[in-house]
Amino acid sequence: MKKEIIQQYFQVLGNCLANTETTDREGRPIPLAQAVNSAVGKIRAMTDKSNKVMFVGNGGSAGISSHMAIDYLKNGGVPAMAFNDGASLTCLANDLGYDQVFARQIAMHGRKGDLLIAISSSGKSASILNAATVAREAGCEICTLSGFKPDNPLRAMGDFNFYVPSQEYGFVEIAHLTICHAILDIKMDWLGG
Repeated sequence: MKKEIIQQYFQVLGNCLANTETTDREGRPIPLAQAVNSAVGKIRAMTDKSNKVMFVGNGGSAGISSHMAIDYLKNGGVPAMAFNDGASLTCLANDLGYDQVFARQIAMHGRKGDLLIAISSSGKSASILNAATVAREAGCEICTLSGFKPDNPLRAMGDFNFYVPSQEYGFVEIAHLTICHAILDIKMDWLGG
């Protein structure tokens, strides 16, 4: 019985990845490969211009943000940062409200040509939505990763948007991590990508 459960689990996870939907800034569907290639191309172009990738996320998505920021920096040679330092979060939440913890940091650090990767399983976290709004105002490009409901507001905010069609946190988070790794690995010419 246990073997069947784990096989089923991995099959559902694989289906979540295979069924990831991607859209452009106007909400038009685009092929997954095109969205990944757009992200890879943006990262290659921005590193040539001394821009950076900024990651934001709450909870498990914060873990993904930290993980990816260091991988992009160390393994990919991409200037990258995550805005989830505990002191910064508690200070800004206390003084401005939690919905502003990422927006304020992006307002200070975000520059035209930077890329914000905004990660939210639900796609409706106010702190992430505000971060995307401020990033757009700063002239940053935006890549979103969301899940749960297909009409979540974050999915409409990016230049390229990855939506994982699942209601399960674990599947959505693993898919988001995989997508971020795929972008980095292809940027690093995995299999001549």
